[in-house]
Amino acid sequence: MKIPAFDPKELKILSMQKGSHIIPETAVYDTPVTQKEAWKATLAGNAYWQVSLADYRLFTPEIVPDNIARAQVFEEKPFDPVTQGGGKDMFGLEWEYVAQVGGSMVRPGKPLMEDANDWKDILVWPDIESWDWEGSSKLNADTFLETPRLTNMWMVNGWYERLISFMDFEGAIMAMVDEDQTDAVTEMFTKLTDLYIAILEKVFKYYPKLDAVGFHDDWGSQRETFFSPKVAQEMIVPHMKRVTKFIHDNGKYAELHSCGQILKQVPNIIEAGWDWWNPQLMNDMPAIYELYGDKICVGVAPEMFDPATTSEDEQRRIAREYVDKFCKPDKPSFFNLYASMLLTPTFKEELYIRSREAYSK
Repeated sequence: MKIPAFDPKELKILSMQKGSHIIPETAVYDTPVTQKEAWKATLAGNAYWQVSLADYRLFTPEIVPDNIARAQVFEEKPFDPVTQGGGKDMFGLEWEYVAQVGGSMVRPGKPLMEDANDWKDILVWPDIESWDWEGSSKLNADTFLETPRLTNMWMVNGWYERLISFMDFEGAIMAMVDEDQTDAVTEMFTKLTDLYIAILEKVFKYYPKLDAVGFHDDWGSQRETFFSPKVAQEMIVPHMKRVTKFIHDNGKYAELHSCGQILKQVPNIIEAGWDWWNPQLMNDMPAIYELYGDKICVGVAPEMFDPATTSEDEQRRIAREYVDKFCKPDKPSFFNLYASMLLTPTFKEELYIRSREAYSK
């Protein structure tokens, strides 16, 4: 769909969108289409302006036990991670919320299993039919999910992260490469994928206004990927492909949230069928964009600056240089989540104007 060329009248502020601990309060302009439509256009390869995570709404309903355990509940009903976060996930594992880092973890040292071959005897699989889907739908379907922003539901424990929760990090990384365990891991991941698809069947039925589904599966550290691209391709990618196909077959978009320096794994992320990925700032984003920006939508960041001390002229210069580098009509990108603190009123305005102009060429 074509939209009119940029008109300065679009900069009229219709409202201020509430911020979070990551994203500052941001202005909602009088744009020619909604934030949701702009995100969908970006993911379809026909961006209108540079969208950011301020333009979508994260949805992680309390009905999924993992969301409480991970202290990641975002829905119509307020949730306090400090007093309500932590507890048992859908497999009955106990997570502990750590306020200092703003997240939860399974306390290491007492893994549920030490050998992946024992999974059939040890794991107790969740009964998703017992979850109150009707009640959650009544709470959220026509309220929280009724928004001009793109709605994205996260599944906060992917394949490798789930394995870590069962075996601790050392046991999980060994099971991914130990010839005596890899067949068992593959079989377990197959059943886990069946479970995720069964959950998504419910999700698409009870939250019909949902636009996208994201999976959280960290693959790397500050410096390097946890395992080789070959291991990821053999052990995880086939299962991801089943899930992304199901998401796409239901007319939704698929996001992978994967932390760490994982440049080597980007071809696997693409092969697995994900529509977008937000790299952490330690990644070489210009290289990722140049190499793969026409195959997957990536979140890219500008030159970093201190919003409190950087002049408006300098902020506008940085925004213009960012647009020149990353806002090419043949491979749209989006504004990186981890640079969200840079979305000052001045920077956001310049970013909007220049990206509107760049994408309309």
